[in-house]
Amino acid sequence: MKALLLLAAAFVAAPVAAQTIAITGGTVAIGDGSAPIPGGTVVIRDGRIVAAGRGVAVPAGAQTVDATGKWVTPGIVAGIGSLGLVDAGGVGESNDGGARTSPFNAALDVSTALNPNGVIIGNERAGGVTRAIVTSDASTSIFGGQGAIIDLGADPDPVTKPRAFQYVELGESGADHAGGSRPAAYAMLFDAFAQAADYRRNPAAFDGRGRDALLKRADAEALLPVLDGRMPLVVHVERASDIRQVLTLPRRYPSLKLVLAGAGEGWMVAQEIAAARVPVMASAIADLPASFEQLAATESNVGRMTRAGIIVGVLFDGSGGEHGLTQFAGNLVAIGKVPGATGLDWGQALATITSKPAQVMGLDAEIGSLRPGRRADVVVWSGDPLELSSAAEAVWIDGRSQPMNSRQRRLRDRYLTPGETALPKAYSR
Repeated sequence: MKALLLLAAAFVAAPVAAQTIAITGGTVAIGDGSAPIPGGTVVIRDGRIVAAGRGVAVPAGAQTVDATGKWVTPGIVAGIGSLGLVDAGGVGESNDGGARTSPFNAALDVSTALNPNGVIIGNERAGGVTRAIVTSDASTSIFGGQGAIIDLGADPDPVTKPRAFQYVELGESGADHAGGSRPAAYAMLFDAFAQAADYRRNPAAFDGRGRDALLKRADAEALLPVLDGRMPLVVHVERASDIRQVLTLPRRYPSLKLVLAGAGEGWMVAQEIAAARVPVMASAIADLPASFEQLAATESNVGRMTRAGIIVGVLFDGSGGEHGLTQFAGNLVAIGKVPGATGLDWGQALATITSKPAQVMGLDAEIGSLRPGRRADVVVWSGDPLELSSAAEAVWIDGRSQPMNSRQRRLRDRYLTPGETALPKAYSR
């Protein structure tokens, strides 16, 4: 392990251009739902995957990493959450996860607030997370704004795709933001789309400057790509009846490109979601009714929706670090062994935190797997990444080796075997 980390550190300092890297001898998981491949090789060139699997030749002159006895996977794609927007949840000054008093809503663009040096970014990167789907919460409206796809690399530019989707709250949360009922939330949604259409027809005459305007000019403009189908509309709903209602939206807006987030009761309407070809980002293991709209929550939700043919990725709820999404995916494997429950096989489970979130966002040709041509987001693990005993030992993002230190690890190392002189001054008495 020490040799692997030293080699990874050398890559950080080395020039990135025209670099070819071969990771050899490990158990390779492509991340596309297929089974892991023992004794595989992954070849990276100029920040892209060239080949991955068994029998892959090592190019002449490639820098090699011996991963014998280890596992090699694509980087984890965390979605949908606030990575990069929040440093300390309880400290308002460090929290850009919501705009509680802003007159703007749909126009909010999270890509302007991302902090690649945030503590949580380092923690997640050390846990094998290489990309994230980021959004702010809806605060003064049902709209949370324009989300982004980011990388977690140790560099100043984290944005992979800005303004990648529009986030909206319906269901219980939408009702609360719109004035207290689901009909109010839909009235707000329909009116916002109507105002956006008005803005398109005559921008100069659009009355979005007034203090009491429900939709500002910038908000109306931000909704146009949603109406055109150029930007996905990510809708947070949990209840089966709410999901059914959301699935009717394309009848009114034919170009709408929907993504469901949450869908705690999605298993109840799985055939309808599948028929509508709407992808889902869902909680991995949610078997308790955290709200009235989740009374039918079950641990088999992801398994049942996947079995119905739905593209399902696993939501990131903020509880990550060393074992977050990998534990969730591992639980999806374990639940399949419980009599009467529906889980996933190992390859399917890994895909829910790698290629499936990428596919949900329409970026599976770029990220989320070790297929040729994809961005070289690669993680070497000490063992099976879906087991709690395993840890990420080396991470590459866009073919660049990443530092594996984090605040959590530094604190661990500092206080693992503390001596009296190593304690902070406050502990001297």
